[in-house]
Amino acid sequence: MLPSDDIVYLKGVGPSKAKVLAAELGIHTCGDLLQYFPFRHIDRSQQSTIASLTDENQYVVLRGTVSNMQTVSTGKYRERLTVDFSDGTGTLQLVWFQGTKWVRGKLKPGVRYNIMGKPSVFNGQWQMTHPELEAESGEQRVESGKFLPVYPTTEKMKHSGLGTRAMARLTETLVNSLGGIDETLPQGIIERYRLPGRREALIAIHYPDSQQQLEAARTRLKFEELFFMQLDYQWAHSERQQHSAGRVFSAVGDHFNRFYSEKIPFPLTGAQKRVIREIREDMRSGHQMNRLLQGDVGSGKTLVALMCMLLAIDNGSQACLMAPTEILATQHYNTFLRMLEGIGIGVDLLIGSVRPADKKKIKARIASGETHIVIGTHALIEDDVTFRDLGLVVIDEQHRFGVEQRSKLWAKATPPPHVLVMTATPIPRTLAMTVYGDLDCSVIDELPPGRHPVRTYHRTEPRRPLVFSFLKKQIDAGRQVYVVYPLIHESEKLDLKDLIDGLEMVQSYFPRPQYHVSMLHGGLSAEEKAFEMQRFKEGKTHIMVATTVIEVGVDVPNATVMVIENAEHFGLSQLHQLRGRVGRGAEQSYCILMTKDQLSYSSQERIRTMCSTTDGFQIAEADLRLRGPGDMQGLQQSGVLDLKIASIVDDEPLVAAARNEVRDILSADPTLAAYPMLQDYIRHSKNKQLWSKIS
Repeated sequence: MLPSDDIVYLKGVGPSKAKVLAAELGIHTCGDLLQYFPFRHIDRSQQSTIASLTDENQYVVLRGTVSNMQTVSTGKYRERLTVDFSDGTGTLQLVWFQGTKWVRGKLKPGVRYNIMGKPSVFNGQWQMTHPELEAESGEQRVESGKFLPVYPTTEKMKHSGLGTRAMARLTETLVNSLGGIDETLPQGIIERYRLPGRREALIAIHYPDSQQQLEAARTRLKFEELFFMQLDYQWAHSERQQHSAGRVFSAVGDHFNRFYSEKIPFPLTGAQKRVIREIREDMRSGHQMNRLLQGDVGSGKTLVALMCMLLAIDNGSQACLMAPTEILATQHYNTFLRMLEGIGIGVDLLIGSVRPADKKKIKARIASGETHIVIGTHALIEDDVTFRDLGLVVIDEQHRFGVEQRSKLWAKATPPPHVLVMTATPIPRTLAMTVYGDLDCSVIDELPPGRHPVRTYHRTEPRRPLVFSFLKKQIDAGRQVYVVYPLIHESEKLDLKDLIDGLEMVQSYFPRPQYHVSMLHGGLSAEEKAFEMQRFKEGKTHIMVATTVIEVGVDVPNATVMVIENAEHFGLSQLHQLRGRVGRGAEQSYCILMTKDQLSYSSQERIRTMCSTTDGFQIAEADLRLRGPGDMQGLQQSGVLDLKIASIVDDEPLVAAARNEVRDILSADPTLAAYPMLQDYIRHSKNKQLWSKIS
């Protein structure tokens, strides 16, 4: 069989199973099946018995017979099947909640079966739910070695006769008839890292002869996967550097110099100065800048972005900043107006809630060049928004915008504008190296002087009176408080405190007229949100009860306490963002994480991390370990999460090695003339929507 052969022709598949494999796993060819890797192997020489089971067993193989099959109705059209399984050392109960009719028809008393699954204890008895099973006679068995591959499967696959044992039989058939496996990695890399060949690795990942051979196969396939991911990104980066002409911003003019000498509210940190130098070098290089600016909350990214906008203006171009919410866009607009007062810079705000007549005037000023800096939301990408000369685009929290939305913005200028992408969520080095391999990266890793780290505490419901007593002391001292809830209205499915009930509870503890409590959430109109935020900024509201609409961009230095209700239901990144709304002034600030008493392991770890550090990069590393990359930053667009075997969490040394190898190859041979197989990969690569093209 060749990797390109249709899976329908593999012995044991046929049209009906091929349809299931395509629908459930996206397997269409023999090559697809070959790269459907087992998630673990069972050492058949280590067969278990029921008497030897412990809580530490993750997946076991047992041999025995079945008896006493019972079916119990559990509701309309639902039933549970229980079967006693004995192996001579004890009895274990097998349980099925789905496919019970099919299982009943397959099981026969007196026949010996192999069963595989994860054992657990229920009501004092060992049981196994939805085990894989196979009769010891009358069916083909996988006996080609002591390591038995275990594949992830779905209920639909099991019902179609494609459980993990059936998948093992298919992969065994395939590897025993396999031909046409070409090498993909350069020979020098294979020798340097002592990697097995591709054919050997693809066979051993399914059917190894030893644990050492299995580990070598895994290393080879992980490296290959990471190598070609890096080749995609770095090739795109190289192409952009060579062929994407950029505007040359060589002047440092009056606007920048006046702002630097007269308007900066506090001395720049060393990190801010370094990042501005890096950006300036990009913008005068003659190549289009495509740079990621990351830093912790409160590290001064917005100030850096503004100063880079002034460089664009000093070179005769306009600049724009696109933010994901009207609150954040308005925040930036007001900040820019205040900081740029008196130095002759035209600033406009273009958001959906602007009145049509005013919007028309703003668009006219942008088209004429009277507006030097425009700040907006999705309104900026409307077709009738034209620029006289757009030279710099700043995207704040870019993962909140879709690829198509972002591309519309820099299509508004020729040559394309320089692009600066900002994120307030620090990204672990490994993730940045992997996902942003085609972007240049700048990091602001210092906080401005005079900022106190926010003190974070974990409290449960019995201590609420003490928490509210502390809030009263803060308010009586002239400070303000946020109380954040995860929902607006009560949910029947989630046992969370909702905003409406929370507002009533807070108001009962903090009654009028002594205390003023307001509410802010995404269901309010833009005018209502602006009104409530302005009252809070002016100190007319003591407590702001809100949803995560305040996660980004809200800046009230007098707010010193952040209470997060049901904190166990927030991710680490979001908790850190919310905490960043306090600690923005000179006074000591606090974050209080309210949770229920009983927490899962992952919730405990998140709360413990938040209470132990305010370092956003440490928090991002912990978040990556706990959750993996799947939810980080909404990065699904990038393609990085299509990894089949490598892990950017666990395989950092391989990530770095693959990146370095690709960098060295492209540095020595930019056209890949000496690597025809890599050239062929680039020509046929499906990954055309790389970030360098869209950000």
